[in-house]
Amino acid sequence: MTFLPTNPSIARALTERNYTEPTPVQTAVLADGAADRDLLVSAQTGSGKTVAYGLAMVKELLGGAERFERGAKPMALIVAPTRELALQVQRELTWLYQYTGARVVSCVGGMDPRREQRELTDGAHIVVGTPGRLCDHLRRGRLDVSQLKAVVLDEADEMLDLGFREDIEFILKTTPAERRTLLFSATLPRGIVALAKQYQKNAFRVEVTGGEGGHADIEYRAIRVVPHDIENVVVNVLRYFESPSALVFCATRNSVKHLQAALLERGFSVVALSGELSQGERTHALQALRDGRARVCVATDVAARGIDLPNLSLVIHAEIPNDPETMQHRSGRTGRAGKKGVSVLLVPNSRRRRVEMMFDQAGIEAVWAAAPQAEEIRKLDQQRMLQDTLFTDPATEEDLTLARAMLAERSAEDIAATLAKLYRSRLPSPEDIVDPGHDRGRSRDDRGAPARDGERAVAPDTRARRNDFQGSAWFRIGAGRKKNAEARWLLPMICRRGGVTKNDIGAIRIYGDHSEFEISAQAAEKFAVNLKRPDKEENTRIEALPGGPQGEGASPNMVENTTSAPAAPDRGPREHRDFKKKPDYAKKRDFHGKKHRHEGKPAHGKPAHGGPPRREGGAPFKPAFGKKPKKNKFHG
Repeated sequence: MTFLPTNPSIARALTERNYTEPTPVQTAVLADGAADRDLLVSAQTGSGKTVAYGLAMVKELLGGAERFERGAKPMALIVAPTRELALQVQRELTWLYQYTGARVVSCVGGMDPRREQRELTDGAHIVVGTPGRLCDHLRRGRLDVSQLKAVVLDEADEMLDLGFREDIEFILKTTPAERRTLLFSATLPRGIVALAKQYQKNAFRVEVTGGEGGHADIEYRAIRVVPHDIENVVVNVLRYFESPSALVFCATRNSVKHLQAALLERGFSVVALSGELSQGERTHALQALRDGRARVCVATDVAARGIDLPNLSLVIHAEIPNDPETMQHRSGRTGRAGKKGVSVLLVPNSRRRRVEMMFDQAGIEAVWAAAPQAEEIRKLDQQRMLQDTLFTDPATEEDLTLARAMLAERSAEDIAATLAKLYRSRLPSPEDIVDPGHDRGRSRDDRGAPARDGERAVAPDTRARRNDFQGSAWFRIGAGRKKNAEARWLLPMICRRGGVTKNDIGAIRIYGDHSEFEISAQAAEKFAVNLKRPDKEENTRIEALPGGPQGEGASPNMVENTTSAPAAPDRGPREHRDFKKKPDYAKKRDFHGKKHRHEGKPAHGKPAHGGPPRREGGAPFKPAFGKKPKKNKFHG
């Protein structure tokens, strides 16, 4: 079998797109055994299946002709689960059939149905649409399917999951019985198999495993993170890979909005996709990614279904997917049609076991590592700058004239330094990140676990530097154990707020309502200056401690500048402590909040006992069923 079809128009389009080797699914559907038969194909997203069924339909649609005749009634119908996937399929088939004179029309929800009606009336050879909109056009008589030669159900399992079974069956019952039916699905559950048996004839079954499909080109990485540091890790991962397009997945709409705002503030060109957006807003966001005005898309699982972005080589799971299928569906947005991609999962230590099980179930071997550090990213920036088009593109005569003029006024070193500053100014700054480690058996101090009240909580890599902090300055931050403060999330907050690195931070002591930390003498002045700048990210107050570490309740003059924790206050002998007096049960109030009558005296022939009033004979008094107690200052 040759990959390039015998139809010259189709072969020309493939050649212009540099299609030289078919993907496994394309090879399977074009095999001799699959010719002229219904197809039941199991293949992952990104495996090239759109081009596969586009090629499989050529014989039915064109026969031996090179071009279509003027179209009046559709000859092929493709049903897709989402608007984005349907529009993506329309684009793919448009370039594949561009030299055949084909008219490819889309009918999807959220678009103007009157415009679609006009396009159908003018004539269409191929119609691509979502189930609901196609059913609407069929019921209103706007879509004539009497001349259909082929029907394609794309991502049929997802359509069933979304509740489109009745719409699919209505469409299939409406189309001619002698049509060719091509059913494509990532998996083949019982519902898909039953649908195939009912509406297909002698179907040729094709199964392309994950290792042979699009996911073979995806590199999976799992990064250890501290939960409070996920936002900073996303920043560093984006900066480390510098993908032309990147997709970041969150679990909820609120998470999407929060992360988008954080990335915009740091200087990234980013758009968001979530279920609350209108179709126009979604289209605008996707177009910004396609034309390069935005490089990062933050999205939920539902919003990202079916989207296909050019040059998307990085997927980040900011929040862990629920199951292996969701993980693979998210990751399948990259590594498509032979292109390489990277899928990065941000994994807190508490979720590591679950993620390892998902990798095992999906048959994926992932690389576990720490998050990219700021120093690594700065080194990469230096390499990227030297390979930038500013250096590689040839200079014009005007550029050389300006360069000579600058050299006459400034030294070569000054000009190079200015160029470096300009290059770095357009890049978001990387963040200092703490690696939580991967050994579950480590001690509390090695993990950076929360310290007891007043205990020194020292980051793992600062423990060996105690003697390097002579003459250090101490500061106080308004977050302590009552706010679940921990050294591992205080450290990056301090670095970001004061513009210092983790090497400039010494001991961190956590108390009940605040924490104290020391800054090296070399960085103390810079840190104090940066504290005066307004900060939109953190509302926690940080202030200097002129007298050194103070501890809980101590004044600056009472505690020496020492690295030992202050002693606990003396409460005095146990027998002299002021304990609360036991309650006087004789004065206990009843459930209405009123004092009992005859307190201290016999009532109804029974001695007073401080409990609720009783009826004669000793039975406890209860209010009538359904009646509410009267409101007073104690009740209600």
